Amino acid sequence: MPIHFGTDGWRAVISDSFTFGNLRMVAQAIADAVASEHWDKNGNGKKTPDPTRIVVGFDTRFLSDRYAQEVARVLAANGYVVQLAQSDAPTPAISFAVQQMGAIAGVMITASHNAPRYNGVKLKSAYGGSALPEQCRRVEVYINDNEERARGPNLMDFEKARDAGLITRFNPLPAYFDHLRTLIDTDLIAENPQRIVVDSMYGSGRGVIKSFLQGTGCEVSEVRGEMNPGFGGVHPEPIAANLGALAGAIATGMGSFGLAMDGDADRIGAMDERGNFVDPHKIMSLALRYLVEKRGWSGAVVRTVSTTRMIDRLAKRYGLRLYETPVGFNHIADYMLKEDVLIGGEESGGISFKGHIPEGDGPIMGLLLVEMAAAWQAPLSELVGRLLAEAGPAFYERNDLRLVRPVEKAEMTDFLTRKAPAAIGGEKVAEVSALDGVKYILADDSWLLVRPSGTEPVLRVYAEGRSAEMVRALLGYGQQVAETVV
Repeated sequence: MPIHFGTDGWRAVISDSFTFGNLRMVAQAIADAVASEHWDKNGNGKKTPDPTRIVVGFDTRFLSDRYAQEVARVLAANGYVVQLAQSDAPTPAISFAVQQMGAIAGVMITASHNAPRYNGVKLKSAYGGSALPEQCRRVEVYINDNEERARGPNLMDFEKARDAGLITRFNPLPAYFDHLRTLIDTDLIAENPQRIVVDSMYGSGRGVIKSFLQGTGCEVSEVRGEMNPGFGGVHPEPIAANLGALAGAIATGMGSFGLAMDGDADRIGAMDERGNFVDPHKIMSLALRYLVEKRGWSGAVVRTVSTTRMIDRLAKRYGLRLYETPVGFNHIADYMLKEDVLIGGEESGGISFKGHIPEGDGPIMGLLLVEMAAAWQAPLSELVGRLLAEAGPAFYERNDLRLVRPVEKAEMTDFLTRKAPAAIGGEKVAEVSALDGVKYILADDSWLLVRPSGTEPVLRVYAEGRSAEMVRALLGYGQQVAETVV
């Protein structure tokens, strides 16, 4: 099975395609790609990175620490100086380390929110975000070229590489925390300390928010914060269906609201004091309101095609420019690198804002929610209620259809565009977009999106409506048309 870099790196089943042998091939191709003239050496307008330095991190998955060491061995054998994390760490902390240390690239061993049987590789650029599509393609070129030439990976003994100074262990959290303190108002939080439950979902965000808030007076309880490479048999994705442990903790009075992060902590979800899930659409919308109304900040707003149009309505109210991108934070990062972006995010929970790295970050968005609660001095349910009264209503659901055979994206897009309905649920289809999959936008701002996943063999059907009835109508139509192309 060919190794392919999708929306956010390479992911595969452990011991099936994700093996030490294949990983060494990928690491060698990364070493070759970074050394090539096609790799971006300018840091995207920032200081010129050190072309010999690469940062390597890993999450809590089965063998992730060993996989990271293996990548470090290959990179060291190719002459790179490797900064290898001491222990599991959030992806955004590793991404920030790439930028802060002036490295040319970063490698994160993680399969993010995927099922426990998966592991993967996320590739980072010098600017502290996901590698550009052309950089990922360059790695694939070298994988194929090395295989055709029967060229195996260079490999160096780990201890010899350490003794030679080519592999150095480091803790990414102190510098990451110093940076977060420039973006999160800990004094404000200390004036109105909160009672919070953090669900780390056994991922590499464990202990991070609790450690950061030490000394602020906040009472932070953590569930699923111990090491469990199998994630308790649950996909480490912060969606309502997976957060029973968090709901139970809130119900027993452990905190007044909850925060949840995925397996590598680049996604955020939340739960109010009543146990109601607060999805990333609402979190990003609340953050936009807060940054404009409380901090007085401005700038462009960037969201993916699958993210709520509450963002559009708020951006219009504040007079801010809005951009819509395909799914994948790398598309948001493109805008964050080239212009003044206030906030950017996607429906899956990857969100970042001005002054931070162009990367989804669960801890910083969780901490911003803590700051919002302290500033507005209101329960999370009330903050969400106010938001929906002003920018809603917005009802949202997503269905994932497992694929039994591959779907050709271009063919599907052409078919669904040509077969666009005149109306759904009694509302006229006002616009059809083929930016990423096919999106039907209705006259009342409701919408339906059908697109193949970039990381799993899944066809995703997304719907947002101004009523629960409209969402059901949209999903029903989406299921019907999706089955014609599956």
